[in-house]
Amino acid sequence: MVPEAPARRTIRLAHSPDADDAFMFWALAAGRIDTDGRRYVHELGDIESLNRRALSGELEVTAVSLHAYAYLADRYALLAHGASIGDRYGPRLVSVAPRPAEPRTALAAPGRIVAVPGELTTAFLALKLYQPAVRHVVVPFDEIEDYVLAGRADAGLLIHEGQLTYGDRGLHLWVDLGEWWHAETGLPLPLGGNVVRRDLGETLMRDIARDLKASIEYGLTHRAEALAHASAYSRGLDTARTDRFIGMYVNDYTVDYGATGRRAVAELLERAHRVGLLAAPVNLRFVAAGD
Repeated sequence: MVPEAPARRTIRLAHSPDADDAFMFWALAAGRIDTDGRRYVHELGDIESLNRRALSGELEVTAVSLHAYAYLADRYALLAHGASIGDRYGPRLVSVAPRPAEPRTALAAPGRIVAVPGELTTAFLALKLYQPAVRHVVVPFDEIEDYVLAGRADAGLLIHEGQLTYGDRGLHLWVDLGEWWHAETGLPLPLGGNVVRRDLGETLMRDIARDLKASIEYGLTHRAEALAHASAYSRGLDTARTDRFIGMYVNDYTVDYGATGRRAVAELLERAHRVGLLAAPVNLRFVAAGD
């Protein structure tokens, strides 16, 4: 008897339209991975929008900020693959003004405003850990540089490609929050991850983890092809800078958090809870391909 073919299962998978996400999901989107009948429908959205959509549980799999995960842990588990983790680098606070002698003190000055890419982003959480008294305004991540240059905010918190290009526009670095975090903890700064809805069940969650890990590994093995695809999402970066950006956020931690990456996530969320930025402890659950 011929074995019955596995039923096709359609899974909505949402991620940012950024070069690093495009790189890691390329093999999956291009059909290079044997998914055993699982069909992935890719949806694109900026990270703050995805954070908000995840709160309603509408997506089976989505990229989220690790800050947002604190509010999602009852409904989603963290996939152990696909994390964006900065090892001694991360979101950058920039300004038209040169760096002050004491940036942390300067940020708390009366009337000073920082443009941030969203209140659920990990960049914002790290900023609040760095200076709890900071005042902010939410601005779409790709408009923050213009907002600061127009004098509408005193400083801006940059994520994505802006971390590499701010100097081209005459902006000055005040703080690299990934560098600060490493000095504080000795750990990399976990920024974003992928989550899977718990009600899919253990077997399907593990299968999804396997597919995602396989896609990342395939992209790293076929870097030139994956880079060519990702370049379409690099928002003006040349090939060299696109490659550099991908190298920053598609690394060994992306293949698997590992013990250090998992410890970094726990430390970030525990610190946020201790100082009152999170109301409750977060019950972390990772789902790995090999579980």
